[in-house]
Amino acid sequence: MVDCGEGAQIQLRRTNLSFAKLGHIFITHLHGDHCFGLIGLISTFGLMGRTATLHIHAPEDMRLMLKTQLDLFFNYDIGYQVEFHAVDTTRHEVVYEDRSLQVESIPLNHRMPCCGYLFREKPGLPHIRRDMIDFYQIPISQINNIKAGADWVTPDGEVIKNERLTTPADPPRTYAYCSDTCYMPTLHKQIMGVNTLYHEATYANDKKDNARKYYHSTAEEAAMVARDAHVGQLILGHYSARYEDETILLREAEAIFPNVKLSDERLVFDV
Repeated sequence: MVDCGEGAQIQLRRTNLSFAKLGHIFITHLHGDHCFGLIGLISTFGLMGRTATLHIHAPEDMRLMLKTQLDLFFNYDIGYQVEFHAVDTTRHEVVYEDRSLQVESIPLNHRMPCCGYLFREKPGLPHIRRDMIDFYQIPISQINNIKAGADWVTPDGEVIKNERLTTPADPPRTYAYCSDTCYMPTLHKQIMGVNTLYHEATYANDKKDNARKYYHSTAEEAAMVARDAHVGQLILGHYSARYEDETILLREAEAIFPNVKLSDERLVFDV
């Protein structure tokens, strides 16, 4: 999960996503709309009997706040461990990694320490051609070896090259989340070529002065980042409440970068 504002667990329930599968939460900064739902979610996990460790990745300033809340409300007796991982919001670096995914911090420019996150899927293994496996009667026990690059030798000694038995793996996907930042002319260098970019678009050009004052971006500026980074698609969000119809933001972004979508509650996007 990226950020955890009020109502986060309500939206989780509405999407029918499994609470048990949530192991890591990445917080961008300490403004309430990005973190006020965290302690409630932690509490709910405890009531549900969670035993797996929950990992919180956030700016260092959140460590004391989280420790105080846990101590005040639970005295650390919630039935599972909450592990805090401090993120340096001034550096672009790897903050989490496992066998299939790497997460990097993206320094942003907001009114308080803030960073985005870049999710990089690691290259996968090639796909097995089932027709070739059946034709050569290759046992299931050898499939992982073939995925790892091995050829197959038939009982008659014929060598079947790996490229005949497999098709290339799917290209790794990348997703960049950049929320709460003023326009950064060099931001595109950190997210170059990502498949999907989420970038805040709090204001349209009619409120550009407000964007400067409150360290937010306009939809046009978000599109400029997407254009310069040559991303696959741009998703806009974090709209000011003054816009009852966000299509003005969509139109201004599309004038700069064509493949733009507006985010909304419970919409699903293909990365």
